[in-house]
Amino acid sequence: MTSTDQTQSLPFIEKKQFTTRNFKTFGGKTIKRVDVGWESYGNLNKNKDNVILITHYFTGNSHAAGKYTESDLEVGYWDSIIGPNKAIDTNLFFVISVDSLVNVSAFDKDVITTGPATINPDTGKPYGLDFPIVTIRDFVNVQKLVLESLGISKLHAVAGPSMGSMQAIEWASTYPDWVDRLISVIGSGSADAWTTAALEQWVVPITLDANYRDGDYYQFAKEEWPRAGLTHALALITQSALHPAFFNQIGKQIDFKVLDENILQDIKAKPSIVNWLYERASARADLIDANHLIYLVRANQLFITGMQGSLEEGLANIKAKVLLIPASDDLLLMPYHAEKLANYFQDKDHAVQLRYLESNKENSRGHLEGVAGIAEHNETINAFLTK
Repeated sequence: MTSTDQTQSLPFIEKKQFTTRNFKTFGGKTIKRVDVGWESYGNLNKNKDNVILITHYFTGNSHAAGKYTESDLEVGYWDSIIGPNKAIDTNLFFVISVDSLVNVSAFDKDVITTGPATINPDTGKPYGLDFPIVTIRDFVNVQKLVLESLGISKLHAVAGPSMGSMQAIEWASTYPDWVDRLISVIGSGSADAWTTAALEQWVVPITLDANYRDGDYYQFAKEEWPRAGLTHALALITQSALHPAFFNQIGKQIDFKVLDENILQDIKAKPSIVNWLYERASARADLIDANHLIYLVRANQLFITGMQGSLEEGLANIKAKVLLIPASDDLLLMPYHAEKLANYFQDKDHAVQLRYLESNKENSRGHLEGVAGIAEHNETINAFLTK
């Protein structure tokens, strides 16, 4: 890719479904039927060795690039780097992405996932908390089944942001002979004590909602589901992914005042920036399931590369060349996570690059920069994939 290359739009994307039976989880339980969605960009070559797997972030899904229809208001989250003549060049590569198990957006028409909101074939009712706990390894194993159904047995690269980076690292550790290149963006090789406790804060508002009913709420009208707790959780997630500069920018746009007469006179009133945040979270809540969010938090809390005794054991299995891209002002998965991985690989003389996202744009700083600002490293990513 050169500065004179002209990027192009992808053709419209088709969401496809993969189904497998009697899927055994890392925890030893069996899910009788698993359905997940997937989509792809570019063409699979004759040898089926030009494959790049994109693994998605916590509140994301397999829609990594392009549009489904002309009327779509937004493109996939990494569209700035996936497509013809872009960093992940679909003229060269077959790019594929898969919806995770327990995907938070269980009620999004463009997401296909299996989780607590899915009908349990043994009861004819949603699983609820009877659904088995699933892990990042399980997400990887479902992706592997999707790839194998297409006759694929090798990945030119696996790449993803945030929770997607955990899946990418797990791929390189668990199936090292599959993966030639690993790109970890705003990621981590393991949940640590700080991250585990921070993630739990996303769960608490849901479980404290009286409508949660220990996860057994599906038989009630949707107005009686734990909407308030879910909205609060989504507000926490949104704020965790952003940066103070973003909030201060929004504050200027909505004329936020610290000494607001409304909140001075009425204890029930909320500051305007709080109302903005909760309105944003509430708008997302219709498509998201509270139980799915809790299960996804647990999958992240349980993550350690290789899913064994220590991070070092898991990292030792990795054969792939590694590119680590943290965001310098990330307040969720702070740069020390990537720096720890870089130090390990450097000490082992393993091929590794560490490049920071350093955007000064207020609307893409913080953890969000790994999604909204990833094009900052177009050239880095393209060189890593092609040289």
